[in-house]
Order: sequence, then C-alpha cells, then structure tokens
Amino acid sequence: MKRLLFLTQSVDPSHPALAATIPKIRALARRVDEVVVLAQSADGAVLPENVEVRTFGAPTRPGRLLHFERELARALPGDAVLAHMIPVYVLLAAPLVRPRRIPLLLWYTHWKASAQLRAAEQLATAIVTVDPRSFPLRSAKVRPIGHGIDVDEFTCTDRSGRTGVRALVLGRYSPAKGIATILRAVREVDGVEVELHGAALNERERRHRDELAALGLPLGDAVPRSEVPGLFARSDVLVNNMQAGAPDKVVYEAGAACLPVLASNPVFDDLFDGYPLLFDRDSPESLADRLRWFAGLTDAERAEIGRTLRERVARSHSVDTWADGVLAAAT
Repeated sequence: MKRLLFLTQSVDPSHPALAATIPKIRALARRVDEVVVLAQSADGAVLPENVEVRTFGAPTRPGRLLHFERELARALPGDAVLAHMIPVYVLLAAPLVRPRRIPLLLWYTHWKASAQLRAAEQLATAIVTVDPRSFPLRSAKVRPIGHGIDVDEFTCTDRSGRTGVRALVLGRYSPAKGIATILRAVREVDGVEVELHGAALNERERRHRDELAALGLPLGDAVPRSEVPGLFARSDVLVNNMQAGAPDKVVYEAGAACLPVLASNPVFDDLFDGYPLLFDRDSPESLADRLRWFAGLTDAERAEIGRTLRERVARSHSVDTWADGVLAAAT
C-alpha cells in the first residue's frame, strides 16, 4: 500500500488516553509508503518521516467539521482511510471516500452502540476491533485483529520479596469503570493496598470522582504516558472492572509489563486462559476472593502469570499484529 489516511482525535504523547495512538501510527508507517494523519489536535509527537500530520481544530463544532472536510479533500486520494474510534469521522468521510471506491475502515472497541455508530457501520467497508465481542453491533463487516500494544514500551520487573499486595487501578473516573466495586473489595481483604490514577475529562466523571472520594481512599490524578511503566513496576496486580464490551487497553499494557491482572470483562477469557483471573463485575465479594487467592500465590506463581500474559499480548495484541490486521482488512 502506498498511501493511508488516518483520522483521529489527537496526536499527543502526553495525552492520558490517546497517546497510545502514536505507536499505531508508527507501525502503519513501517508498512506503507506514506501515512497522512488528520487530527483535531497535535502536539509534540515524534513520528517517522513518511508521516504527515494535518489538524482540523477550530473553536466551534461547525468550524471543526468544515476544517475536517477541507483537510480530507486535500489529503485524498489514498489507498485506504482508517477512522480511529470516532464514528462521525466515517460519516463525514464517506461522501468523499466511497465514490472513489477507497476502502473506509472504522477501528472501534467499546460497548456503546450509538445512532452514529449504526450509520457508520452501514457506510464503512470494514470494522476492525479487538474481538467480535468488542463491537456492539452484529455485522458481517467486523474483523477482529487484537489490540495494538507497543510491547517494547514495557519491560518485566522482578517483583519477588515484597510483602502484601499492591493493587493498581488505572483509567478514567467513569462509572463504566466499576471502581466503587474495586474499592469495596479491597477494604475486605487484609494486606491489600490500592493505588488509583485516572483522568476526569467531563462533568460526569468529575462528579463520579467526588462520589468515589467519599469512600475514603485517596484518588490520584492522571499520569503522563511516560510514567505508566513505572506504575506497573511498583505494583503487584492490576485490577480492571470495565463494563463488558470494551476491553480496556490498560489490561494488555499491564500484561506486556508482566504485571498480573484481575478483570471482570469476559472478553479477556483467551488472554487469561488457564488462570482464574476473572471476577464477577458487580460483586465486591467475587473480587475479594480473587484478591485473597492472588495474595496466597508464591513469587514464582505470580511471575509465571506475568510472563504468560506478556507472551500472549506479544503474539496477538501487539502494534505489529494490529497494523497487519488493518492492512489486511483494507484489501
């Protein structure tokens, strides 16, 4: 493939949620002659020479839509167009892309099935997602390609010789993250400490953070992307309680760092195969049982789980396997 257009919200290495997009762009750039990125904002990302970034930010929504259409028209033609997580990008791109018979792909992994998503599914030529269960609509266009994790960004840590269990919760302070259940479970298990970090990016998330603070445990702010490997290194287990249908990338990132994970989302069944790492989402008692089990493991048993998770992430969820899957879906 010679020229790929990549439509996304942000190209910013410091963004707490979207910085992980940058390794994906780099992986695609290794496989095509040129990548043109259209982003609402861009700030300081170091990208290969064959990547051009164009922005369409504006103070108002109509202005952003107008700038998007203008920049997309200037960037075309291309061999394929990939919209990253935002269905409206497919709706806006389709009138310019589909008449040219250019493949129009949507990468989407979330539980929410909005009206925009339903329309985008009709207009896209293919839907790329982690797993058939990570796309909320039934569609013959779905192509499961795994998550795109930069495995080289993370290294394994020797966690032997520690006392107790240091649990990490990492992600936005959204009700969909099920953090209250985690906090209630932790309070039931002796010897378990929890460290929380996340962003509150809208009013609903800020209100939810205040509700969680009332449970009496300290809540940390979002951390820069560069500090995430350090968080993994000082933790013994990641706990993730995201609503089913959205396989949080932080679970795969933790696995890449050889950090064991306890999670409730059944989409992780292949990643966790052979280990009792799943718990019931709305049950503090279920998670407390898993934490007690984990606390009773030896250092060697915990290390084995971590190594296995890293091997599975590298095999099925790396940025390289992801980029290969995108290009295969575009042909």
